[in-house]
Amino acid sequence: MSKDEQVIMGFRDILNKIVSLNKPKMKDSLKGFKSSEVHCIEYIGRNVDSNVTKLAESFYMTRGAISKLTKKLIKKSIIESYRKPDNKKEIYFRLTEQGKVINKVHDELHKEFQERDKSVFEQVTEEQFDIILSFIAKYSSHLDAEIKKQGVDIINQNDFE
Repeated sequence: MSKDEQVIMGFRDILNKIVSLNKPKMKDSLKGFKSSEVHCIEYIGRNVDSNVTKLAESFYMTRGAISKLTKKLIKKSIIESYRKPDNKKEIYFRLTEQGKVINKVHDELHKEFQERDKSVFEQVTEEQFDIILSFIAKYSSHLDAEIKKQGVDIINQNDFE
């Protein structure tokens, strides 16, 4: 097996292990929500004036798919839509109080998972981190270009439900 194949297999193996470890706790703590919904909540919580276009670009989804997703979250009273006084056309999203609670639960789970894995990251040097991050950025940029070229919809890969 070539080194590039080993890297891809390594990434896949690590991702599968992370999902296997995290999924039961996520599913239990975030009952009734799909991972795509939780990640949409997370994005809206972190980004002021989130709209369909920004969400679609971030998740590599169509605007129609994002509209469907946000309508579900509005119906569940997790997010609400609003317009700015100076721009009556564009619709933006923000978290409701219930949405903030879900986002906090999600954040706390991630902190717990980071704590679980902390011992490994403490062994990595700054130079190793820089090399890893440089490679990830380069590979991610390549994949972004491919996703854009092919018009791929990538979310919903690891739903909790």
